[in-house]
Amino acid sequence: MRLNSIKPAERAKKAARRVGRGIGSGLGKTCGRGHKGQKSRAGGFHKVGFEGGQMPLQRRLPKRGFVSLTNHRNAEVRLSELERLPVEEVDLLVLMQAGVVPADTLSAKVVLSGSISKKLTLRGVGATKGAKAAIEAAGGSVASE
Repeated sequence: MRLNSIKPAERAKKAARRVGRGIGSGLGKTCGRGHKGQKSRAGGFHKVGFEGGQMPLQRRLPKRGFVSLTNHRNAEVRLSELERLPVEEVDLLVLMQAGVVPADTLSAKVVLSGSISKKLTLRGVGATKGAKAAIEAAGGSVASE
């Protein structure tokens, strides 16, 4: 078998529709477009969702809810992740460099998940009540900046 001898299976490729080639082809005169109307004419396009001038569905339905654009840039950090860090003072930059939070993160908050045994100081990073209590119980502190 050679690359130049490979062919598609029998009847796998349907012949293209040749319009405007006489009445005998079945696609002469109006070329399968019917008579009159927007779709019969050249350039008969319209906007997505256009309903012929009727108020479109996306405008008939009421607006509802709100999606924050910065929500995905707020990160959660577990205590067990802080335990693995080789530093004693933790801020947002340290978390980014360690790969604990994404590089585009705007703010981070420590949550009570896992345990911590070493002394840590949090700066510019939020903490839940439980996480703050666990950090302070291990001899660390949470700076409120």
